[in-house]
Amino acid sequence: MHREYHRWHSPSLDRSMELLIFGHAGARVIVFPTSRGRFYEWEDRGMMWAFREHLDRGWLQFYCVDSVDSESWYNWGAHPGYRAWRHHQYMNYIYNEVLPLSVSKNPNPFLMSIGASFGAFHAASFGLRYADKVDRIIGLSGLYDIRQFTGGYSDQMVYFSNPMQFIEHEWEAHRLAALRHIDIILVVGNTDPLAYSSRDLSSLLWRKGIGNALREWDGWQHDWGYWQNMLKHYFNGHD
Repeated sequence: MHREYHRWHSPSLDRSMELLIFGHAGARVIVFPTSRGRFYEWEDRGMMWAFREHLDRGWLQFYCVDSVDSESWYNWGAHPGYRAWRHHQYMNYIYNEVLPLSVSKNPNPFLMSIGASFGAFHAASFGLRYADKVDRIIGLSGLYDIRQFTGGYSDQMVYFSNPMQFIEHEWEAHRLAALRHIDIILVVGNTDPLAYSSRDLSSLLWRKGIGNALREWDGWQHDWGYWQNMLKHYFNGHD
């Protein structure tokens, strides 16, 4: 399996950032870790081994990015406005630094944004915000309204970070057209305490004419073995 390690000083975040690339070709996949997770989390959890065939055959290429959650949403001692600003800088890092790296490595035009649990928030926040760049979003057991982390506080930075806000008020035809081209899959266990969040986002998207697949699996389904099975199911083309 092809594996690359990269590290550089990010101008967007003004700090060193690390990532891992798995695979040599295929659809590019930005992989967000779970809450406060690291860039090696998916490798440590056996996810790369589980998708070795997809990687070795050149079907998928994973870009496993680091998080700055401890400096943004989980930085409980900071004002919510600052935490949202740090998240905004993180999105800039993905868009202005990670995406160009991926294009330089792999000309495949198809881009996915995926994540589990809090990583699903990042996947949706990024994919829906940059709908002109992303072709598929897969959110596993996700939380999609960040105002739970701000005590209800909102400002411009929170608003544009939060899918449940910026999608609600989206009306520009070109933006809606871009959003409608994305293949959006929201997967969650039907007894997961976060199941309501996937249902709420799915319903909001449909109200805006943005098609999506809400898939509820039986049970809790909120752990790595379940997420591995979910991804295998949808990577292999099942509905």
